[in-house]
Amino acid sequence: MSEKVVARLKRIEGQVRGLVRMLEEDRYCIEVLHQMQAVKSALSRAESELLKQHASHCVEDVIATGNTTEQREKVAELIDLFDKLKR
Repeated sequence: MSEKVVARLKRIEGQVRGLVRMLEEDRYCIEVLHQMQAVKSALSRAESELLKQHASHCVEDVIATGNTTEQREKVAELIDLFDKLKR
């Protein structure tokens, strides 16, 4: 796994702990909701980074092999992922 994605996820982990603390301290709801949006945005960026890495490594590698069965599997995985994102 990418060090870059791991670093992002560790920062997100800290943000989530901060959210818990905010709720325990009974902070103003809008402040908490703003922080939740920040976490969601950060998670989305981490997801995009991992998807880019998948395309540039995993998908690229299977294309280079010429194995059409594996190529179809990788494309199907991506289609399934994007279908889930729509829901």
